[in-house]
Amino acid sequence: MLKGIYHSIKERKRLGKKSFAVLIDPDKVNDDNLEQLVTLAVSARVDYFLVGGSLVISNYLDECLQLIKRNCAIPTVLFPGSPSQISKYADALLYLSLISGRNPELLIGQHVVSAPIVKKSGLEIMSTGYMVVDGGAPTTVSYISNANPLPSDKNEIAVCTAMAGEMLGMGLIFMDAGSGAKRPVSESMIEKVAQAIEVPLIIGGGITHPEKAYLNCKAGADVIVVGNAIEKDGSLIKEMAAAVHSVGITAI
Repeated sequence: MLKGIYHSIKERKRLGKKSFAVLIDPDKVNDDNLEQLVTLAVSARVDYFLVGGSLVISNYLDECLQLIKRNCAIPTVLFPGSPSQISKYADALLYLSLISGRNPELLIGQHVVSAPIVKKSGLEIMSTGYMVVDGGAPTTVSYISNANPLPSDKNEIAVCTAMAGEMLGMGLIFMDAGSGAKRPVSESMIEKVAQAIEVPLIIGGGITHPEKAYLNCKAGADVIVVGNAIEKDGSLIKEMAAAVHSVGITAI
């Protein structure tokens, strides 16, 4: 049996290896700059591409994924803002449940609607507890979800939320301060959550410097996701990837 992306994430966690994912919003790329981005990602040994966004208003999702596939072997994972963001050209799907909010549509409602399509997609489905953390600025995901983010200074709420997600059977926990966050998820929150759960922990939002990526990994993050900063400066990919991978230490 072929082992999928989730197995690789868990195995890297077991070995103490940190992973770096580049987030691509199909609305913000075209063929030319996407090819350049993929070339940089291959050179930097990026581990995964996350593809999607809170709003995808173009019809570029399928083409975006196909272009990535033509130019590299880096796995592609859908990071959907809605059930309509499904593509057979990806390798896997983060099946997100917004466990930090109280909007039933994003906890389970949209999943009920999308389940038949997702089931038939052939994608590897990765159940993910999605936690939006206050990043100091309004975000698209908060507006679309109609749900308040977790307070950035309430580590205990984040810990209990992550624990609940894990005990409900979610295979990944994703804490996100949102695109363009002024205040990324703190190392103290990451550390407390990482100590409380066993499933892989993904961190994204507001990570603009390699040092922050490094510190997040040291605090306990297993996967670092960067999108907005790389959209502004693609050369950051190499530095970000190097910072994340430098933390990896093989477990005994």
